[in-house]
Amino acid sequence: MVAFLLVAALSALTTAALTFREARNAILKRTQDTAVQTLRSRVNSQLPDVPFPPDQTALATFTHDLDQAGEPQRWITYARYEGQLPVPDAIPDGQVSRKLQEKVRKGVSAFQRIDVQGEPWLVIGLPVTFGDSGSERSGLEVYARMPLRGEEANVQALVQAAQRGALPAFAIAIVPALLAARGVLRPVRELRRATQKITEGELDTRLKVTGGDELAELSRTFNGMAAALEENIAELRRMEANARRFAADVSHELRTPLAAMTAVTDVLDEDAGDLDPDTGHAVRLITEETGKLARMVEDLMEVSRFDAGAAALHLDEVDIREAVGKTLQARAWEGRVTADLPEGVRARIDPRRIDVVVANLVGNALRHGGPPVRITARTEPREDGEWLLIEISDEGGGIDPEVLPHVFDRFYKADAARARSEGSGLGLAITMENVRLHDGTVRAANRPGGGAVFTVELPLRRGGRQA
Repeated sequence: MVAFLLVAALSALTTAALTFREARNAILKRTQDTAVQTLRSRVNSQLPDVPFPPDQTALATFTHDLDQAGEPQRWITYARYEGQLPVPDAIPDGQVSRKLQEKVRKGVSAFQRIDVQGEPWLVIGLPVTFGDSGSERSGLEVYARMPLRGEEANVQALVQAAQRGALPAFAIAIVPALLAARGVLRPVRELRRATQKITEGELDTRLKVTGGDELAELSRTFNGMAAALEENIAELRRMEANARRFAADVSHELRTPLAAMTAVTDVLDEDAGDLDPDTGHAVRLITEETGKLARMVEDLMEVSRFDAGAAALHLDEVDIREAVGKTLQARAWEGRVTADLPEGVRARIDPRRIDVVVANLVGNALRHGGPPVRITARTEPREDGEWLLIEISDEGGGIDPEVLPHVFDRFYKADAARARSEGSGLGLAITMENVRLHDGTVRAANRPGGGAVFTVELPLRRGGRQA
């Protein structure tokens, strides 16, 4: 809109300036031509009464008659013969330039515009000639100066008229400028709103297409993109839902036979010592693999609950030192893990899920890190309240920097050679989901002195029980 108004203003001002210049030149040229012709006519009519060579008295009479005859023009005339007085002495200094006098001496009529005390004047120099061809100089020179107040008033009137005409033109230009700006900005605003809606998940958002300009084509392209995006995302959601349902169904169907297999392997494992070595080794191998499969199925069931949004927190205010201690004690890790836990720190958490978090992280450090494994906890005040930080570190070889961004991905294993390791590749993913349920975060990093460190950050809520 600003550009439109600038163009309109520039056009109006340019037109006004050109009109003013042409009109001013026309007014002044007409005045000058009329004055020169009138002066020449008056000189020619008065010349026969002038004796040659004229003396000062004759020149004075001659100029007096010219002034009387030129009263409508309000000019003042001066005359001299063969370079004698009264010109330039009779004319104030600077009002007849030497250049103009030299032209007149050469037999050339000339004029100039001058400024006298802030007022415009016209000075005319006219050589008097005689003969049939009018080319023979008589030696008589006539100078006249006349005010241009009337012409200046006309020029000022033109300026005012140009100003009065430019301002309404500029004001009128605002209307099409607003219309043009609205025509451009309205589709852009609609496009921005539609994009925001799609960002918020309203994939059925479409733009109304009107016209056939570039903005209309942009709207059509946007609608095509939105339709393709909606279709692709719907397909991805369908496939994701099928995959989740498949994992949940498979896990659910495997639980019953796995329960039976676990019971059988437990019985066989009790008698494995009485069997021959090969049979006993096979029984223990089946027991171990059945246990791994059972844990994987349980992990898949847990992941399915997270994906379905069925995972819920059962909060209880517990002592952090006591809760972590129970986790280490239940898995007989007390002698393998160094714990530095503060006393008296209580928080509202889901004890079962925090137990899974600590167990997964400590177990991961024991399996893949280097001793000693250390677990610490501390509180940290922040702008949004107090937070609980739990760190599990080891002094092993650390985590490959290329692996760090993927350690919490499902079924991701840093070492392909450990494809048959004890883990399922879901432990850290389940850990992250449990921490998220508590509105917290978990991150992995390498310690400056070597080894890996996992940090769990939880908001330190306090209060009563919640089932």
